[in-house]
Amino acid sequence: MTFSPIYLNETDSTNTQCKILAKKGAPHGTVVFAKRQTAGRGRLGRSFFSPDNAGLYCSVLIREGIDMEHIGLVTPCAAVAAARAVERLSGAKADIKWVNDIYISGKKVCGILTEASLPDFLVIGIGINLRSVKNIFPDDLLDIVTSIEDETGRIFMPSEMADVLLTELSGIVENLHDRYFLTEYRKRSCLIGRDVNVHSGNVTYSALVTGIDDSAGLMIRLPSGEERVLRTGEVSVRVKA
Repeated sequence: MTFSPIYLNETDSTNTQCKILAKKGAPHGTVVFAKRQTAGRGRLGRSFFSPDNAGLYCSVLIREGIDMEHIGLVTPCAAVAAARAVERLSGAKADIKWVNDIYISGKKVCGILTEASLPDFLVIGIGINLRSVKNIFPDDLLDIVTSIEDETGRIFMPSEMADVLLTELSGIVENLHDRYFLTEYRKRSCLIGRDVNVHSGNVTYSALVTGIDDSAGLMIRLPSGEERVLRTGEVSVRVKA
């Protein structure tokens, strides 16, 4: 996969800009990078705090090799690529919290947002916290968010992380249909075998996570013994305190 980078000092959201470029005919492999996002976004309408020069903020345009059968695998495969990149560069163990967050030592270091306009294209947005969050992130995020610098003491440039991330992402996306990455996705899961609270709309209930199915759905068992599979975008899963 050949990448065509576009560098911005500031933007509202790299995903938004990547989609605009896609609608204007930008090629497969276009990557939008920004030093800062003023309106970075995550799943379910959440914001992704993206201060100046504190992380890698990028979005990758995919036009080839994706169909409706495999659309639900894109975010999980990107999560595996991001976890590999974080671990490979920093040396810190990287876990995946279903479906799209990368964790180090129990705190979020990376988020992923995939948006599609099928059959034309999809955009994979990835944000990785590189520099310390202690003095620049809002206080209400410090208990749940971390960075590579905070966890390892090592400082990396966004370009260093980008090189590793795009290499890992290319290798998985081009072979998405093989689903081989799901084995690693399961091994990196920080939810399997744990009790969780499931939040679905205005309803909250408890469950035990029993596994990840072949479509990357989260397999759970309710206290009643009933088994369900949770799908991307339907619920938010939070580990019990």
